Amino acid sequence: MDNDAEEVPRYFTCPISLEIMKDPVTTPTGITYDRESIERWLFIDRRLTCPVTNEPLPSDAELTPNHTLRRLIQSWSTLHATNRIPTPRPPADYATVQNLLRNISRPSSLSLLSSLAAESESNRRLILRADGPRRLLSFLPSASTSSADAALSLLLALRVPVDDLRPFISDNHELIHYLTTLISQSFSAILFLKTAFELASPKLLERLKVEAFQAVVGIIRDGISKQGTKAALQMLLLSCPWGTSRAKIVEAGAVAEIIEMELRGNAEKRMTELGLGVLEQLCMCADGRAALVGHAAGIALVAQRMIKVSPAADEKAVGILTAVAKYSATSGEIVKEMMMVGAVSKLCLVMQAECLSGVKEKASWVLRLHSRAWKNSHCFNSDLLSR
Repeated sequence: MDNDAEEVPRYFTCPISLEIMKDPVTTPTGITYDRESIERWLFIDRRLTCPVTNEPLPSDAELTPNHTLRRLIQSWSTLHATNRIPTPRPPADYATVQNLLRNISRPSSLSLLSSLAAESESNRRLILRADGPRRLLSFLPSASTSSADAALSLLLALRVPVDDLRPFISDNHELIHYLTTLISQSFSAILFLKTAFELASPKLLERLKVEAFQAVVGIIRDGISKQGTKAALQMLLLSCPWGTSRAKIVEAGAVAEIIEMELRGNAEKRMTELGLGVLEQLCMCADGRAALVGHAAGIALVAQRMIKVSPAADEKAVGILTAVAKYSATSGEIVKEMMMVGAVSKLCLVMQAECLSGVKEKASWVLRLHSRAWKNSHCFNSDLLSR
């Protein structure tokens, strides 16, 4: 028989991944799985039943290494010339992790902790149990840029539960201020700052200074990565519900940078939805509306994105035009510009498209509001207003 075609014995494969096991472990239900697969099932996906028997499996279920089965798999792999299964490293012990955390200022300790976290979910859980998140966050202010980046990368890799992180972040103004000074040099800082914004109290977000938002807007301007840009837009969106924050975000130049982001033409759908969402929030204040209409491509860009990206983008774009139209004189230049750049025709299309009723109501309201200025335009259909 051709060795390459040799069928893998069924009991060598993991019931979850259906692939040959590298580190077989047995659960209290008596079923053996590959460690990586069952740890993901229990600790990341948070499924608390055995995949095979459907019996309860507690989150702290003991996973017993099946050394006999592992040796059989290794022997079979060697015999049949498949990729040899290496002997897995044993999980870290609590005392070792505690010692590394106590000496976190040493680059070697931080590097070893990162390696341990990358090896297995059990190691990551051990670092969490040893008070790793608090020690890592306490270490940040005194760390060099490279060490801070490594510490933040480790925090992200640990996937710390939200409820465990919240006490350290919700009112920690110093931490968020520190992270904003780091985001131009650390991608991990960008991603962790987004988490910090999600957990920050409203009071903390309102206290943030213009400089903090300038740093976030800088991520959008630089456009180094789509993931980073989306994180920055989400941070702005999280801060927008408060009027004081909206004014600071406008002052930080967010309106122009979001428009420029769209004009560059490489924004994916989610980026456009987030960007329009931020613009809609900022247009709730006079300075935000002024910044939008003051940009040569502002209204045209919003109109161009309607009926093109997604229903969510349509909703935000109509909201922006509603805010702008509400505070514009019918005989003014802005109303004329809306007609010239195609915003009026797009609003008419919204009335005919499969949009949410609330979106259609807003579009109808804008068309009625300035119907006198637009009634003689070929792109204005007054019949739509009678529906």
